[in-house]
Parts: sequence; C-alpha cells; structure tokens
Amino acid sequence: MKILVIQQKMIGDVLVSSIICNNLRKAYPDAQIDYLVYESTIPVLEGNPNIDNVLLFQEKHRKSKREFLNLAHEIRGIKYDLLIDAYSKLESWLIVLLSGAKRKISYKKPGRTFLYTDNVPFAEFPKTNLGLAIERRLSLLEPLDLKIEVDAFPKLYVTDKENQDAIALFEYHHLKKDRKTVMISLLGSEKLKTYPLEYMAKVVDFIADNQEVNILFNYFPKQIKDAKIVFDACKPSTQEKIYFDLLGNDLRSFIAIMNNCDLIIGNDGGAINMAKALGKSSFIIFSPWIEKKIWATLEDGLHHISVHLNDFKPKLLASKTEKELKKNALSLYQEFKPELFKDKIELFLKQNL
Repeated sequence: MKILVIQQKMIGDVLVSSIICNNLRKAYPDAQIDYLVYESTIPVLEGNPNIDNVLLFQEKHRKSKREFLNLAHEIRGIKYDLLIDAYSKLESWLIVLLSGAKRKISYKKPGRTFLYTDNVPFAEFPKTNLGLAIERRLSLLEPLDLKIEVDAFPKLYVTDKENQDAIALFEYHHLKKDRKTVMISLLGSEKLKTYPLEYMAKVVDFIADNQEVNILFNYFPKQIKDAKIVFDACKPSTQEKIYFDLLGNDLRSFIAIMNNCDLIIGNDGGAINMAKALGKSSFIIFSPWIEKKIWATLEDGLHHISVHLNDFKPKLLASKTEKELKKNALSLYQEFKPELFKDKIELFLKQNL
C-alpha cells in the first residue's frame, strides 16, 4: 500500500500534520508513507520513523507550470493507493486531480468535493483540549475506520549527537547547572504576531523575579536588533540571567537546544509547536487577531496554558471580523498589558519548575 500525505505550509502545520503519518504507520506498518511539504520544513521531520519519503514542493514548482506538472507527473507515477490532503488549497487540489490515487481524503469545502472520494466536515469548534489544529488533522483519518488507539501528540526526534552538541553549547556559555532553563519565544513570524517588545521585556522580568533560572532567547540572527531591544529593556538583575548569545546555527540545533530546556514562554509560532512536540510545557501569548481555539493545542491549565486579549477584554474584540482584527492588531496589542496575566505566568512557573 502506498500513501501520500500533503501539507504544504509552515513548520507548525507540517509538524502537527505529521500525526497523520504517525497513526497511519500504526495502522499500516508495511505501507509506504510519503509526505509532501515545503523544503523549509524538512528539519521537523528528520528522524521520524513513520515517514518513508519526504517529497518537496519547491519554489520552482510555484513559479513554473512545467516544473509543477513534472512534480504532478512524478507523483502520479508512484501510483498511490491513498492520498490525504491536509493542506486543501489550489496547489494541492491540482496535485490531487492529477494524482490518479484510488482514494482521496480531505476537508469538505465548497467547490472542491468532486476532487475527493471522502470529504470530511471542517470543524469550526474544538471538542477537546487538543485544539482544532490537532482535531482537524485527526478527523482526516476517520473515513479509514482505523483499528488503533490514535496518538494525538506530534513528535520530534533528536539524535544523541544533537543532544550532546546542545549540552556542549550550554557548557561553553557557562549556564548554571543548578538552575532550570526557560526558552523565550521572543518574536513572532511577523510584526502582527509579535507581542510588543517593551511588554515582552516585562514578561521576561516577571520570570526572572519569580524564579532563579537560566533564560534563553529564540531569534534569528537577522532579528538581533529587536532581540537587543528586549534585552536592553529588561532590568539589570534580569539581564544577568539571560544568555543572549546562545543560539543554534540552524533549526535542528534549535530543536536540540529546546530539548535541553525545561519550558517555553512567548509568542505563538513554530518554536512553541516544536517545544510541545518535545514534551515541554508551554505558555503562549496569542496575537489579538489569531484564533486561540485553533492553535491552543493540548491546553490543560497545568502544562500548557495560553492567554489572549479576548480572555481579559472581550468587548474590544466583540463583533469584529478577522480582517478588522488584523488591521487593528498593533493597537489591540497595546491593550494587552503583561500585568493582565502576570499571575498566570507565576502559577505556570510554579507548576512546571
């Protein structure tokens, strides 16, 4: 049996959708399970024993009709028995149409049901604390009526060498071994998903005042200016606990570093999703325009907690469309003062350190 799972999106999406592959492996241990993703997301799939082949949707496939058709022809030539489209956008529709797969599963959306043999209802509200991001992916397995105990938790796989390299990096930067280590998801994928820098500095101060910990910042080298703004805005006593220059060289080294931290606090995004997949506790600060019900995954009020402006000032967001919220995200962020959830951070730290 040959199976293709499609998820052409960002790191968090690809990681969460990998649970489809993980559960398919449990149900069909001898199947060939392939995963079509963007090239930039490969690091979160490395070492996953449930995926046989990672197929790449590259920039050339988007820019050139010929290259796109070459990819579609390659996929058709593999003769998949089952195709699960977790992406369900124009790029994947065309691949599905040309795939020749015997069975094709995706979400039920207007104007595209003819492409699939099985159209699964696209849930609007979560039924459990798993969150919609996970529940929707798992729903794509329902038509198969799998006789297994479904595993809903995304996973990352870290090698012994990667772990040892991270430990060596900690030693090189002289992290205090008698302290727990907190990772700060410092910056979002864009400004509209980034908690105001002056507010984030206060959050870091809360952490440092509350616990004797090592503090790491997660940022790319190109983001060092913003990272420095946060660092400079922190109190001197907080700065003494921050190891500002301790960074990984790439995504795999960040994963290994995160694997040696105790928890993560900060902006929603790939770093948070990777931390959860490593079994680390998380505290998420959501952007006012992002729907918490989708990405507040595994929420239990203990190990995984999140906050949203709507939790504290619902009237500011009432009756506004997503487009309106996004347009006003920066001004809404200013209303989301860290003092609103200071007690929640303190409780989270007490429960997880």
